[in-house]
Amino acid sequence: MRTPDLTLASRAPGLDDRPLAKRVGLIILATDHTTEVDFQRMVASERICVYATRIPYANPVTPENLRAMQPSLTAGAALILPDEPLDVVMYSCTSASVVIGDAEVEAAVRAAKPRAAVVTPTAAAVAGLRALDARRISVLTPYTLETSRPMADYFLGLGFDIARFTCLGLTDDREMARISPAEIVAFAREAMAPDSDALFISCTAVRAAGVAAEIETVIGKPVVTSNLATAWACLRLCGDQAPRPELGRLMTLAYSGRGA
Repeated sequence: MRTPDLTLASRAPGLDDRPLAKRVGLIILATDHTTEVDFQRMVASERICVYATRIPYANPVTPENLRAMQPSLTAGAALILPDEPLDVVMYSCTSASVVIGDAEVEAAVRAAKPRAAVVTPTAAAVAGLRALDARRISVLTPYTLETSRPMADYFLGLGFDIARFTCLGLTDDREMARISPAEIVAFAREAMAPDSDALFISCTAVRAAGVAAEIETVIGKPVVTSNLATAWACLRLCGDQAPRPELGRLMTLAYSGRGA
C-alpha cells in the first residue's frame, strides 16, 4: 500500500477567543459523586462551559478533616485551564466553607484565578435566602451534631433565626450522596418548621437540588439547597438571567451577590 503524501494547509486556522463564551470552574472533593452531575444538568449549556478539578479529601466528615482542604485550594484552582481566566470558580463543600471561612476560600482561589468571581455554597445559600426574603429558617444537614454546630453558628451570626435544625448523623460524604431522592423529600418534610420562611438543605454531596421543586410543593415554602444555590449564583454571574421555575423558586430570582 502506497504511503500518501501529507500536505500542510496553506494557512493557519482562525481561532475563536474561547470555545464557549463563559467558563465556570468547580473545585470538588475527590470523593464527590454529585456536583458535576448537578452542574451539567443545571449550568452547562452551549454558552457556558463547566470545568472541574478534584482535591484530596479524607472521610470522616469532621471539622478537622474539612479544614485540612484549605492548603489545596489554590493549587486546585490553578489546575482548571492553567494560565487561562475563568469567569467563576465554585468551591463545592458547604461544611468546609463554614470552618475555613468564605473570605479565606475566596482569597485562596483568587491567588490562582485573580479575575474570577468566587462562589461558596454557604455564601450562595445566604444570598438565596435573602433573595427569598427568608429570615426565620429551618435547616437539614446530613452531618453529625459536631459538624453541624459551626453551620448553625454561621447562620445565626449572619442574622438568621433558626426555627429547627435537623442532622442525619452521617460521617461519610459518599453515603450522603446515596441518600435517595424520596428519602430527601421525606426528611425535608420533617425538618421544616411550620413558622419558617424557607428550608435550607446543606451539603453538595446530597442530591437535593434535583427534588427542590418537589419539596417546595410538599412543604409550601421555598427551598434552598447547596447545589441549587451555587448553580443559581454561577448562572447569574455568567449573565444567564433566564427563569427556570421547574428547578425551584430560587431559579426565578435575580442574584444580588449579598452572601456572607
